[in-house]
Amino acid sequence: MPITLENHQDVAVVRIDHGGGNTLDTDSCRALVRRLEEAEQARAVVLTGTGRVFCAGVDLKRIDEGGASYVAEFLPLLSDALLAVFGCPRPVVAALNGHAIAGGAVLAAACDHRVLGAGTIGVTELLVGVPFPLAALEILRCTYGTTQLPSLTYSGETWAGADAVARGLADEQAPPEDVLERAIAVATRLGDLPAEPFAHTKAQIRQPFHERIAEYRHSDDPQVERLWQSAEALAAVKSYVDRVLR
Repeated sequence: MPITLENHQDVAVVRIDHGGGNTLDTDSCRALVRRLEEAEQARAVVLTGTGRVFCAGVDLKRIDEGGASYVAEFLPLLSDALLAVFGCPRPVVAALNGHAIAGGAVLAAACDHRVLGAGTIGVTELLVGVPFPLAALEILRCTYGTTQLPSLTYSGETWAGADAVARGLADEQAPPEDVLERAIAVATRLGDLPAEPFAHTKAQIRQPFHERIAEYRHSDDPQVERLWQSAEALAAVKSYVDRVLR
């Protein structure tokens, strides 16, 4: 199972357990949506990873192997998985047990609170040569604000520890061995709030971003798909895979 579900009293712990990098591919994106649906009776959700990585983002090896046809299948599923976290009506807390890179950083941004235990966090898509799906960019905009988006996205830089907290990429730090326990404690506190008023308030906060995604996704997604499928992008992905991941 690329995504597992554990129950800690009234808190559902959804854990990414998908290879060494806990990466996002068609299987893990579908599984993440299913696990969140299965956790709908929980008071709150904690999203975490396995080992020393929270989520390293898109499985670029699958992109390299599958090419343009795989991209066409994968990108809508990626947006659906990110939106499943972002649109969850219950509190969702990220327990960042390790690196949260690219799509992993967007997953963290889709949560309501981020506890950083170890590793770095940052969005590196442009360094690989691919643009952000609209859903991903709007999630980043909601959490970090439009003003900070250029410095986050153009640089592709990643930050750790106190620097990540100072930039607002994480809300707090915890010792690596305590990050899950701390995230469950925060989720429990948020889950103790009245469920329907919390869900309505969360929906109000995120409504403008959901509306922009709903209005523009049908026109933006094909452009993003075309750019991911371009010969230049696929060559850049292959180069990165050969240099870094092989």
